[in-house]
Amino acid sequence: MPTSSVPPAARDLLPTKARYATDQPVLVEVRGAVSGVLQVHHLGELVRSAPVTGAGVVDLGTLPAGGYGVRLVPSPDRPEASVDSDAPDASGAPSVASDAAALRTAVLVTDRPRARMRYGFVASYGQDKDVAGVVDLARRLHLDAVQLYDWAYRHADLLGGGPEYQDALGQTISLATVRRLAAALADAGSDALGYAAVYAVGRDEWAAWAHRAMLRTDGEPWTLGDFLWLVDPAARDWQEHLVADLQGAVRELGLAGFHLDQYGFPRRAQLVDGTPVDLARSFRSFLEAVRTGLPEQRLVFNNVNDFPTWATADAPQDAVYIEVWPPHTTLSSLAEVVTRARAAGAGRPVVIAAYQHVYSTAPAAEADQATALTMATLFSHGATQLLAGETGHVLVDPYYVRHHAAEASTLALLHRWYDFLAEHDELLLAPQAADVTGAWVGAYNEALDVTYPDAPTSSDAVAGTVWRRVVDVDGRLVIHLVNLVGQGDTEWDAPHQPPGDPGAGVLRVRRAGSALPSVLVADPDGTGHLTPVPVVPDGEHAAATLPPLGTWQLVVVDLDGAR
Repeated sequence: MPTSSVPPAARDLLPTKARYATDQPVLVEVRGAVSGVLQVHHLGELVRSAPVTGAGVVDLGTLPAGGYGVRLVPSPDRPEASVDSDAPDASGAPSVASDAAALRTAVLVTDRPRARMRYGFVASYGQDKDVAGVVDLARRLHLDAVQLYDWAYRHADLLGGGPEYQDALGQTISLATVRRLAAALADAGSDALGYAAVYAVGRDEWAAWAHRAMLRTDGEPWTLGDFLWLVDPAARDWQEHLVADLQGAVRELGLAGFHLDQYGFPRRAQLVDGTPVDLARSFRSFLEAVRTGLPEQRLVFNNVNDFPTWATADAPQDAVYIEVWPPHTTLSSLAEVVTRARAAGAGRPVVIAAYQHVYSTAPAAEADQATALTMATLFSHGATQLLAGETGHVLVDPYYVRHHAAEASTLALLHRWYDFLAEHDELLLAPQAADVTGAWVGAYNEALDVTYPDAPTSSDAVAGTVWRRVVDVDGRLVIHLVNLVGQGDTEWDAPHQPPGDPGAGVLRVRRAGSALPSVLVADPDGTGHLTPVPVVPDGEHAAATLPPLGTWQLVVVDLDGAR
């Protein structure tokens, strides 16, 4: 059973796995001297309870497929620790009355483990690596895949360094640590994916592969800096070589798959013999070769700045992964990238690598608000973000070794929001979710809208507004309200202020019949779970006053009433 020693005062809830199958008992580790009842909610409904009498592992039994919130309701002898005392204050931040109030987590139950991807990273492999800390973060944030960045000896010789070596940029790597990470993450229900570049050759290996070089117009090879040369990923001998190396890494290290990287260039090139190369086609050819050689492993390819998502999204891999750079600098541009990826990906999960460089330049509070707006945009559009990893760090640079140690406020934010993502998985990440904003809101439709007295709503991400979208998920209407009031811009990687107050939001929706619709509301910075709000008739419509808006609010409308 995965447990860790913690100080006596430390109290926490952690699922033992990042995901569970429907035939596996859901186990939640309770840390610290606490007592009460664990309550399990599914989309706002209490479905299970279990007593807690102290530290240990609580067996919640098996659960049907879906996302669940798990909260500790304290014993009556601790009345000051109300389970809902973490409601947001005027700044939008949670106001936690006691440590017990923060004791909540989530679990995801699925028999299709690759249908979702919540991605993390590791970027160091010394002999003294804190593997338990890495696994704790994966469990806490429900990370079902972790990229082992720059673990290999060389880009074109993955395993040639022996049991311990320095990688191409001088970092010391212990393969024993890589094995420990892969095994420990697997025990926690998370896949360790080894990083591998699809077309990079270092100085020592270049002579053997110069005949596969991709050339510039001046006849010189394409390079990355002064230490990597780029070869055609569609070359058969290169594919055979690298696939064999990948197969060897699976056998020797227990890796569950690979993160297959490129650098975003070139788009077109010329080979040594004068043959033109279209990299979109070459990348797809490479992915097909890797899948043939590794039919069971989890594969993720990096579409750098959306290139060439249109050619690779439905290739034989397990996610649509896009690393974004300018001109994709606004919340709207992130939303557009995700929308294209979901349309092209044939139901594959979409992951966006949006590095929050803002943590390197701004106070944590302003960077946290930038991250919250980024997550609200991605999660509400059906995608996840590669950001968190190691034992509590965030990515601020494409060279992952330069990660940023997150402050307590950032870790608390990620904990709340990743719990929210897992608990509301069926509403947020369902491949069949359809944006129906234009079919429901507006003067012509007059079917549904949310209004505020002190700020306009908008169907686009516009500073100073409440960004309002309506999504149909299996007949339910899911309304996303992202608060851009008080923001001077919508750059996702720039400092942002606390959310402004648009006033009391009112939802009006045309009734489907005589019954009143049900309306449930959730906020990742509030109680975190769906809570019903009163609904009153208003002629042919029904109306509901919504709770105060923080950064992001999820409103679920069932026109037929409570299910």
